[in-house]
Amino acid sequence: MRTDTHTTDVLIVGAGPTGLALAVDLTRRGVRALLVERAGALFPGSRGKGMQPRTLEVMDDLGVLDAIHAAGGPAPVGMIWSLGRRQGEHRMFDEVEASEAEPYAGPWLIPQWRTQEILLARLRELGGDVVFDRELVGLVQDADGVTASFVHGPEVRARFAVAADGGRSAVRRLLGIGMTGETVDPAPTLVADVRIPALDRDHWHVFPPAADPEDAHGTVPAGAARPARPGSLTDGFLAICPLPGTDDFQLVANFPGAETAVDLSADGIRKVVAARSHLAPGDVTQVRWASDFRPRAALADRFRGGRVFLAGDAAHIHSPAGGQGLNTSVQDAYNLGWKLGAVLRDGADAALLDTYEEERRPVAADVLGLSTRVHRGEQRRGRATRQLDLGYRGASLCVDTREDLPPDALRAGDRAPDGRRGGVRLFDAFRGPHWTLLTVGTEAADLPELRGVRRVRIPAYEAYGTGVFLVRPDGYVGWTGGTASDLRRYATRVGLAAATP
Repeated sequence: MRTDTHTTDVLIVGAGPTGLALAVDLTRRGVRALLVERAGALFPGSRGKGMQPRTLEVMDDLGVLDAIHAAGGPAPVGMIWSLGRRQGEHRMFDEVEASEAEPYAGPWLIPQWRTQEILLARLRELGGDVVFDRELVGLVQDADGVTASFVHGPEVRARFAVAADGGRSAVRRLLGIGMTGETVDPAPTLVADVRIPALDRDHWHVFPPAADPEDAHGTVPAGAARPARPGSLTDGFLAICPLPGTDDFQLVANFPGAETAVDLSADGIRKVVAARSHLAPGDVTQVRWASDFRPRAALADRFRGGRVFLAGDAAHIHSPAGGQGLNTSVQDAYNLGWKLGAVLRDGADAALLDTYEEERRPVAADVLGLSTRVHRGEQRRGRATRQLDLGYRGASLCVDTREDLPPDALRAGDRAPDGRRGGVRLFDAFRGPHWTLLTVGTEAADLPELRGVRRVRIPAYEAYGTGVFLVRPDGYVGWTGGTASDLRRYATRVGLAAATP
């Protein structure tokens, strides 16, 4: 081994939301994690701007929810425009009230760059950081670990590595893991962060395609419009959404025609805005960031190659419709973090890491389908997009010993609900890197002592019924039972108790 090799427990490649969330989770567990980023700074754009209720619960546990709330805001109501006039409001999302069990109701808007800043601040608070300008060029595995090499800087030797380096993942390519999927829409889409002081920030402004270039300005009488000319700037929709906590708007525009070249210059973006809305080119006072893409849905053939795991866009690529990509990615990290911690710190069997792909790949496949349906207008942005019902029922790490349960009973693999009973708020009890042994409406006097487990007892609560629930560090029910006869066996498997001789 080279003398300048850096050693760590986990190498994380990519400092987007996935890599940052994983680094925070591992660092708070006392696991040495080295987070490297190819670029010289954090990603500067708004791209993933919608944080779903389930992800807000994750942020609560990671200790950044207050900052997320302070920096963002609820999604505004849509406003439809035509002929330069407001046509009426449009509800982008099905409305729902928060409840005791589900305290966060709808999506929370916050630009991706701000989410990353908040996570990085939390990582630094815990003693970690990002090493920038580290482009990965080589990855070699052996029985004991992974050796990574970079264009600049020393090699890194780690026991495990995680690819969080996006849809064009260099790590995935080095592992030879393919992706299977489809082009959701062959037409390119422009996304940009812009400033438009002339536009109000109370609505998510939507400009459907005009029938003629002049229509956007209301100069052609209704009924006299001509079909749009192929390739004209009026083809496709325009949406302009205020980004809470900033002076920016996120602009999204599609361009029908697979061969269309998108002009990402400030003048090009101004021309699109002027052609598709009542706004003048000069109303766009700044273009702060811009990119284009073709919506895809793709799933990695495997989420693991030896000692290397794929997470986030490196494992699954979504259409942005429905706001699922960033959320699914952060939850990959949340699932993987506690398992790596259990193996590296708590002595759990390394076979526990096999459950990462077992649990997360089916979820990613389901969410990919959801994103595609939302993109194609086949499904509204309703309860499914909030991700509160995603879970791991039937997975090997979710064990339910109870029998004859009603259909609506909380089961192993389900998200553990919040609530207040007996002077305890459950999310307060769950918060942190520990497991929680929750006894609900029963004595269960034979519960074994488990290492690193917080014990909580509450009265009967309709969201749980009665029984004993071992809640995992990621907020899902791992084991449930009416008694604790086989709890020790399960706890030993996940590193909570020594095996019985």
